[in-house]
Amino acid sequence: MDIRNLRLFRHLAGTLHFARTSQACYITPSALTRVIQRIEAELGQPLFIRDNRSVALTLAGMAFKKYADDVLQRWHQLHDELTADDVLQGELSLYCSVTAAYGILPRIMATYRKTHPDVRIRLETGDAAKALVKLSHQDADVAIAALPDTLPRDLVFHTLSRTPLVFIAPLQYPDIVIHTTDGIIDWEQTPLIIPDHGLSRDRIDQWFATEHFIPNIYSQVAGHEAIIVMISLGCGIGLVPRMVLEKSPFLNQVTVLESAPELPPFVIGLCTRKKNLANPRVQALWRMASEQ
Repeated sequence: MDIRNLRLFRHLAGTLHFARTSQACYITPSALTRVIQRIEAELGQPLFIRDNRSVALTLAGMAFKKYADDVLQRWHQLHDELTADDVLQGELSLYCSVTAAYGILPRIMATYRKTHPDVRIRLETGDAAKALVKLSHQDADVAIAALPDTLPRDLVFHTLSRTPLVFIAPLQYPDIVIHTTDGIIDWEQTPLIIPDHGLSRDRIDQWFATEHFIPNIYSQVAGHEAIIVMISLGCGIGLVPRMVLEKSPFLNQVTVLESAPELPPFVIGLCTRKKNLANPRVQALWRMASEQ
């Protein structure tokens, strides 16, 4: 069982999608299937439950994932020791939202790339709410994420910036906001577009619970960018970080509701597993971010 096969298994265990892994790892789906079948034959246990719609890890697959994580981590440590010199090499994997890739990543990675040009950067963008999950599943070395109310004990966080949360409404559909006879927003009648999970969902749920509102939820979607799009179409109002709004191509199609409540802001920063700080590539990035 070689390192490449372990890497293929580890990637598939993260995506749970044969087509995505085959595309990302430059291997045909049939070849990927054969690799997994060979590993399963060696172990004498199925690692994945497959049907026409989904892929999931078996109990044996979860156990083997821990083994693969440990072996790959030790392999990277050995590689670093054998190539230890003044020049950092190898790969650094990063996960962040598209907004963070535009607005935050360049200012911390520009210096890093100049200082360590031989380090290969592997960047994955997606829903910001998945950042900590990516770290816990060891699908990324470092993530740019919002600081949760309770940071998991195995993670460390370095603050880079802060951004307020703002309620926004569509400019072209002002009647979507329903007001009470007192002229304030009727939060139980006005349709809301809310995230299906993540920190902003926690913030708005906590506020509704405090105010004892029963919200009129029009839709639950993944990602702040998607919320802004739906609001611009007149589907409702919603809560988004101002940083995301300012980078959105739909900025001029929505308006900030100044009369809406002020919720706790997001603290944005670098996040990684404590064990990853032993990785010299992560160490170098962490040090540069601290100096900035």
